[in-house]
Amino acid sequence: MATRKLTPLQESEARRKAAEEAKKNKKTVVRSDEEKAVRKERVEKAKDALARSSGMKGNHVAAGRSALKDFLRRLNEPKQPDDASFDALIEAPFKAPPKKKSNDRY
Repeated sequence: MATRKLTPLQESEARRKAAEEAKKNKKTVVRSDEEKAVRKERVEKAKDALARSSGMKGNHVAAGRSALKDFLRRLNEPKQPDDASFDALIEAPFKAPPKKKSNDRY
């Protein structure tokens, strides 16, 4: 069985047709005004937290900022954090983790 090599014109035509098919099969998400308002409010809060934490130092700050950035990147995915998780995400850069107690009694 021999494979046939496509010309550049045929390749571009095949890519164009594949893109058109993908566009036809793509499902559009319809969001209500209430959902849009919640999403917009969350984006504003996340961006505000990123801006306020930009000058802070510490390992917890870097981890919290990366979690916020990841939230903003994945904003259009169907599974979003609930309100309690989102509030914890917003506060993450500002809350230092509790220090471990040591048993040193010198």
